[in-house]
Amino acid sequence: MEYVALLRGINVGGKNKVVMSELREQIAAEGFINVRTYINSGNLLFEAGADAPRDNVAQVVEDLLARRYDFPIRLALLTVQDYLAELHSLPDWWHGEVARRDALFYTRGLDRSHVRERIEAMELGDEAVHFGEHAVFWGKFDEKNFLRTAYHKRLLREDFYRQVTIRSGSTVEKIAAMLSQG
Repeated sequence: MEYVALLRGINVGGKNKVVMSELREQIAAEGFINVRTYINSGNLLFEAGADAPRDNVAQVVEDLLARRYDFPIRLALLTVQDYLAELHSLPDWWHGEVARRDALFYTRGLDRSHVRERIEAMELGDEAVHFGEHAVFWGKFDEKNFLRTAYHKRLLREDFYRQVTIRSGSTVEKIAAMLSQG
């Protein structure tokens, strides 16, 4: 089974440094194969045995991160099928003329209904939100109005903010392309 692991809070502003080449080696040493990374922000692709349950795979990765790094690293773990299904179910606006697109992936243990409730309570500006199974997809339509969006004004203040791992639309699509290439 192939997985996409998205790590939260590493290599941001020079803090919480995780060297991707070392992380690839560490993941491979746990028995995972075909380990790949994309850019320096914690995007991992790897394969586990077909009979390994996702929760077990996630636990192995979380345990590794806890042993190797002295700061907390939250994990979103999706099967390739789940990842690609999310992208296939996106609304048309995601693929249209959007100034900024971001996906807020839920990390393990996050109360997804709470996230949805908090975001639905926000007064959206020139933006749109789509709640997927594994992420919230957020589009901002006008760059000039970005500073007035709920995304900019409210998201950082939310209690769940440190429990989502955010990827730009271009990163989301690059990972999908890597998965398609195998």
